[in-house]
Amino acid sequence: MTVSKEGHGIKRMKSSLSRKMLFMILVMALLLSVTAILIGFHVYSSTMDAHYISNTVNLARTAAAILDPDKVEHYTSEVYRIYSSLTPEEIADENEAYLEKYAYMEKESDWQFMRSQLQKISEENHLNSTMIIAMDEANHTAIYVLDSDKTDTNCPPGTLDDSMTNEDIRNFVNSTAVISNTEEFGWLSSGAAPLHGKDGRITGFVVIDISMNDVMKDRMNFLLNFCVILLLVTAALSALITWLTRRRVVDPINRLAKAATEYSEDQYQNNGNEEGTNHFTGLNIHTGDEVENLSIVMADMETRLGEYIKNLTKVTAEKERISAELNIATQIQADMLPRIFPAFPERNDFDIYASMNPAKEVGGDFYDYFLVDDDHLCMVIADVSGKGVPAALFMVIAKTLIKNRAQLGESPSEILNNVNIQLCDGNEAELFVTVWLAIIELSTGRGMAANAGHEHPAIRRADGRYELSIYKHSPAVAVMDGIRFREHSFELYPGDSLFVYTDGVAEATDVHNQLFGAERMLDALNRDPDAAPAQTIVNVREAIDAFVGEAPQFDDITMLGIRYFGPGATPSEVILDAEVSGLEQVLEFVNRKLEEAECPMKTQMQIDIAVEEMFVNIASYAYKPGSGKATIQVRADGKTRTARITLIDSGVPFDPLMKPDPDVTLMAEQRGIGGLGIYMVKKSMDFVTYFRKNEQNTFTMVKKW
Repeated sequence: MTVSKEGHGIKRMKSSLSRKMLFMILVMALLLSVTAILIGFHVYSSTMDAHYISNTVNLARTAAAILDPDKVEHYTSEVYRIYSSLTPEEIADENEAYLEKYAYMEKESDWQFMRSQLQKISEENHLNSTMIIAMDEANHTAIYVLDSDKTDTNCPPGTLDDSMTNEDIRNFVNSTAVISNTEEFGWLSSGAAPLHGKDGRITGFVVIDISMNDVMKDRMNFLLNFCVILLLVTAALSALITWLTRRRVVDPINRLAKAATEYSEDQYQNNGNEEGTNHFTGLNIHTGDEVENLSIVMADMETRLGEYIKNLTKVTAEKERISAELNIATQIQADMLPRIFPAFPERNDFDIYASMNPAKEVGGDFYDYFLVDDDHLCMVIADVSGKGVPAALFMVIAKTLIKNRAQLGESPSEILNNVNIQLCDGNEAELFVTVWLAIIELSTGRGMAANAGHEHPAIRRADGRYELSIYKHSPAVAVMDGIRFREHSFELYPGDSLFVYTDGVAEATDVHNQLFGAERMLDALNRDPDAAPAQTIVNVREAIDAFVGEAPQFDDITMLGIRYFGPGATPSEVILDAEVSGLEQVLEFVNRKLEEAECPMKTQMQIDIAVEEMFVNIASYAYKPGSGKATIQVRADGKTRTARITLIDSGVPFDPLMKPDPDVTLMAEQRGIGGLGIYMVKKSMDFVTYFRKNEQNTFTMVKKW
């Protein structure tokens, strides 16, 4: 097991946890202080205001009670009588002539007595002013009757105040006080008490003003002192909380982080095999809270993680061993299946191709084809029940038994009968295998086939479309001992094609659990029915991949295709020295065969370019510094509109398909030298393949028109 050093170490933060905690504490303390100041100031102010309002109302009522109601009623009535007798213009002027009409009152002893009473009340209670007024409610006008003020600023009888509002009148009637801030007198608490006549009606009001300027100064001093004291207390508490936080939270967390870093470094240096260390146990964190619990959990985690790493190392080693063995098994299984194409380059009467893609490392599907003799070809495709290693082992046994029985010259039914007997013997795992097996007589195209529970093959007659060949199956092999497998005859004619497959094709599933199905398979086959077997299998696989999308492969996908040309389908060939000077002879030979098959000129030009590229490569590199021969084979079929050109040499091994494609998006001077010609061949041809067999390089190109 290996431990990555990526992300190793403690990152230096722009802002430490201590600073963040201090900032948060200060912000919270500031918010709490501001809230406390606002609440405290509001409570203090409300209490003082309520006290003054209550005191103002009580003093106004006291003054009203002290005064003689008869005298008060006399003077208020007299003031209002004079006021009512004046014209609006006289009232509006409020000049000396106007005030002279009220001046006689100040000389009367009763008026003087009431004034002395009001003055005494003002002096004893430190009032700003005390007065008696009559009210013209209709015009919202107060008419002064008596003012306790001895200075020149007093209001003589008859003075008007027309700034009264409905709210002021209601306050007077309800004996309510209000606090106001005036430009002339500053802060005042003003209150009134009604004066009642003999009949109980209100004849006037006693109005008093209490100065609150000193109170307001005291209020601001209180606010300032309260702020200073509270901020000092807040700062002290913040410092204390920060210190406690650092000691009880931040420092233990830093110790845990340091221990974690040391643990990570030790694991890296020891490649994940660190043993016998106690990075977290020795911290001795005893905070009595969640941090202590965290240190305990980390210490326990270190112990458990050490044990886990030991077990994981063993499991990983075992997994790697199994993976290596599975890779070998995959390679062995792949090597057991024929993979060199063209499979029989010396044969021109048929073309065969197959592929197998397991769902896991190893699969239970297999295919096989081999010549029983020069005139009989055996083809097999099978699917073992189950997946993975057990199915793969059963597949090896089944494939070996089938091939051994076929090479003895038995018929398809005899082969399956004998293999069934051998597989049923000791089959405690109760595995079975579906098999399609056919033997074709190549000289006539006649064949015999047996189908043991396998998928229906698809057949295409020359110039036709692929269709399923449906007939009654026999049971799968190894299901039951003593089963007799039926066989049936068939016949292939020149140009016919046969396609067989396992259920992994039809049962390929997309993300919506929909099956690919036989209909989609036939659509893929008939998209290009004239394609060579290799291209046919590629077309079906591309259709499966497009349908499945992101869904995982559930089952092995195995396909086998054959195109039968007949015994007379011998390609023409020319053998010449592998020299560049022979290119003209090669192209003349190729074009003559293409013209006989009525190949279009455009396609001929594409084939000429590809042949020229590959022949010049052979002439330039295959035998240097010596010399040798090159064989060019051409098979052009006007019915299938297909040309197959094969170039064979005995030079040094060279697979042109292994050369990586050049990046054609780059400028010519930016690309590496070479590779462009082979790239053009691959792009212009429909199918290309290479193999080396019997010390020969064989390169085949297929082009359709």
